[in-house]
Order: sequence, then C-alpha cells, then structure tokens
Amino acid sequence: MKLAMSGCEYAGTTTLGLAISGWVENTLGADFGFHDHFKIPHVSHPPGDSKEENDKAYADWSAGKGPDPTRMGLTTEEQELFLALTPNLQEMFQRYHLDYHLQPSFYAAPHHNVIGMHVEEAVYAPLYYGYGGPGEYADRTQMVHHIEERMLEMAPDTVNILVTASPEVIRQRMKDDPHQNAVLREKDIEHVLQRFQEEFDKSLISNKFSIDTSTATVDESLAEFVEKIDPFLNDADRTCILVENAKKAGEWV
Repeated sequence: MKLAMSGCEYAGTTTLGLAISGWVENTLGADFGFHDHFKIPHVSHPPGDSKEENDKAYADWSAGKGPDPTRMGLTTEEQELFLALTPNLQEMFQRYHLDYHLQPSFYAAPHHNVIGMHVEEAVYAPLYYGYGGPGEYADRTQMVHHIEERMLEMAPDTVNILVTASPEVIRQRMKDDPHQNAVLREKDIEHVLQRFQEEFDKSLISNKFSIDTSTATVDESLAEFVEKIDPFLNDADRTCILVENAKKAGEWV
C-alpha cells in the first residue's frame, strides 16, 4: 500500500496516519511507518534509535503523555538554527529532502506513506518560507507534478488522501493544542484549506479520496479510511489480509 497524505496543519494528518499504521499492522500483519517531517523547522525523523522507541513515543503522544514525535526530530536549539537559515538555503535543503524520499528503495518496499511532503511545500513555501512561488526558481506548484510523475512511475497504485476540517475546527484546535514552531497562522486558515483542496483537485494521482475530521473521532475517521481504501487495495494487500486472518483464526501453518 502506497499512500500520499496531505492536509492543513491541525486537520489531523499525523493522528490519522498513526491510526492507519496501527490498522495496517493489525490487518495486513505488516510494519507501516510513515514520513511526516516536511514542515519547516520539523524536518527530521523522531529521535528514537529503534522502532520500539518510536512506537512508545507515538503511544505516549496518543495517550496525552508526551509531545508529538514528528516535532521531536530536532532540538529547540536546532529548530531555531534552521529557522535562521536564508530562504535560499532552506529551499535547497527541502529540494534535496523531497528528492531523497523519492528514491526507488522507498517504493520497492511493499508499503510507503508520506504525509505532507510535496503538497505542503507547494502550499507553505510561497506563503511562509519565502521561496518557491509561481514563476520563481524551483516553483513548488510545478514541482508537485514532477514529484507525482515520479511517484506514479514507481508506484502507479499510489493513493492520494486529503485530510481536511472546517476553519472553525482548525481555529479551535490551534487554541486547544498549539504546536511548537507551528507553520499555520490563524489569519490564513481559509486560504490554506483552499490551497490544499486545489492541489488535491489537480493532482496527477487519480486514486484519491478525502476525509473530513471536523466532527469525527479518530476511530470514525479510521473507519472512513478503511471503507474508502478498499477499492484501491492491490492483490498483494488483499493476500496479506487473507493470510493475517488465517493466522488469527489458527488456520495458518
């Protein structure tokens, strides 16, 4: 299963991505991590040295006992240093960062999930980072199409998922749980939501659907994902599900 998730900050991409990982591990019997470290200055993996450490960090966060692991990759000092870089240097880093996550080794694996990645760059870079606007060098909107072409060459069954929520809900979540070094500004919520929708609508990835988390619980959003992903499951995914069901029923030897 190859996913490309995106959505406005506070819409719930990380929360849903984590829930999807749990569902895949339980239903397909496969590890299903995700890459969710593309918002400046949160541009590094969680600091755990093992899957067990990172799983615990995510479990603690989900239980309200720890910080969001996607914002722990760099120390506070390192985040400030990254924010102090010129737009030119930030652009260069992010360009290489995106390209790295398009390497064939990622897509040779049976499962791969990127959250935000190129779509976040197209939305946030011209608005907040000072680079990548229309007609500029490394125009991020143009880059979206080049990146999705490469994705589809390696994984034509990639599924594009837009996670969204109403402006009122985004505002309330910003107040209830403000993110360290958040990207989104309250005055821009409607515009940013619209931009994510625009990029979703014109995406080259034809396998796609959206999930609105405005009034849904995490379990309800996950159930919506399970229903909507079904038509896009490939033969390998369905075989994994059958095998895992047989194992749980004691019918697998």
